[in-house]
Amino acid sequence: MTNAKVRTIDKTAQTMEEKLNTLRAGVLGSNDGILTVVGVLVSVAAATSNEFTIFIAGLSDLLACAFSMAAGEYASVSAQKETEKAAVAKEAKLLKTAWTEQVAAVKAHYVAKGVHEQTAAAIAADLMQKKPLATVVRIKYDIELGHYLNPWDAAYASLFAASLGGLLPLMAMTFVTGPLKWGATILAVALASALTGLISAKLGDGLVKRAVIRNIIIGLITITIHYGVGKLF
Repeated sequence: MTNAKVRTIDKTAQTMEEKLNTLRAGVLGSNDGILTVVGVLVSVAAATSNEFTIFIAGLSDLLACAFSMAAGEYASVSAQKETEKAAVAKEAKLLKTAWTEQVAAVKAHYVAKGVHEQTAAAIAADLMQKKPLATVVRIKYDIELGHYLNPWDAAYASLFAASLGGLLPLMAMTFVTGPLKWGATILAVALASALTGLISAKLGDGLVKRAVIRNIIIGLITITIHYGVGKLF
């Protein structure tokens, strides 16, 4: 395996991690948007028949949930970015005080990947000669030097997904009238929850059927609990 191929593999893995992080933020935002908005809609709809009140309550919660999720993702990813920068600073110091150990760590990394020991030593020597800091942070922390996770990407993904997820039950509750209103809302929640379960299972290499069923059940339980709360008050 040549040095160029090794570097290409590492960069591809880093790019995939960034995309998965953004998708993860989107899936979490969508799921929260569905459950929080339908919770408010069902509670209010069970307590009053005033269509405008129901709509305003659902819309207000949708906006609050979307911006809250976006802010949370921004703060979380920003903290991760700061941690990554601290790790880079730490490795920069170690390169000055423990060069031999750093080279050994790089060699061990490629040996673990299945590269022959002599070849791994040659790769380590070459990489450490050209880009020592970029090499050690990529190997030890899976960080591409100067290419950190973007908190804005995660925030935008969460904002959009939470809005979209909450919009489905809101539209069903708002635009479907008569005896079909509740059925349409339940169906919208089930479909949206199934979709987020499918995507999350695909991202995490989990069991699709289990994730879909679990999300649908959680959605239905949410509706039941909040309907009871609305009727109680």
